[in-house]
Amino acid sequence: MYTRLAELYDVIYAKKDYANEARLIHGVIDRCTRTPRREHRSLLDVACGTGVHLSHLRTWYDVEGVELSPWMIAIARRRLPDVPLFQYDMRHFDLGRRFDAVTCLFSAIGYMRTVSELRRAIATMARHVLPDGLVIVEPWLTPERFIDGHIHVDVAEGEGLKIARVGVSRRAGDVSVLDMHHMVASGNGVERFFERHEVRLFTHEQYLSAFSAAGLVAVFDEEGLNGRGLYVGLASARTTALAARRHTSRAKASA
Repeated sequence: MYTRLAELYDVIYAKKDYANEARLIHGVIDRCTRTPRREHRSLLDVACGTGVHLSHLRTWYDVEGVELSPWMIAIARRRLPDVPLFQYDMRHFDLGRRFDAVTCLFSAIGYMRTVSELRRAIATMARHVLPDGLVIVEPWLTPERFIDGHIHVDVAEGEGLKIARVGVSRRAGDVSVLDMHHMVASGNGVERFFERHEVRLFTHEQYLSAFSAAGLVAVFDEEGLNGRGLYVGLASARTTALAARRHTSRAKASA
């Protein structure tokens, strides 16, 4: 996933307003954080992709990022050479420290394949947030909002190349299957490649249950950053400690 597309990703999504989304995230953190503001606050972006959100969020925070794709994180490291970036799976990583806020944006959470994986990912994020900190997750579509058979076309232009992407989305049970055909024209000719993305259609109740299981008190903003909604989970000192103890107990049991 995101192999050849990683090199073209920022061109395809050049119209995405990352700067405004970062400002909205900053506003959510300011409104929801219970502890007094500190001069240096920290933020971890999970599934940070090519690092564009981080490049804007660093205006207000000491930022770090986690990304699974080696192709995407290579681009992020070129963009942000002084930012700590780690190649990990969101379901199980341990950076050994906690942050004022942990974000997971652009519906990356939808790549969790099962409810169990969703819970594991949210729990891992929760273990990395400070008491009274926030876990902020932008979800993928819920089953009732997904349009089976939806067709979409994107056209983008970069330096020396033009890209056309045609996609068809269909539903297979609780999974949305996104078939995307790309044509890339440059001075070297026309390249064609295909990518299929399978993104889970979790329900609102499944998201809330995952936050609750991780010891987070979650609220849902229906609009969010661009219409997909936004889950904001608050970690209290008590629930953070309980979640950490559960994780330690499970780790010892499996050792």
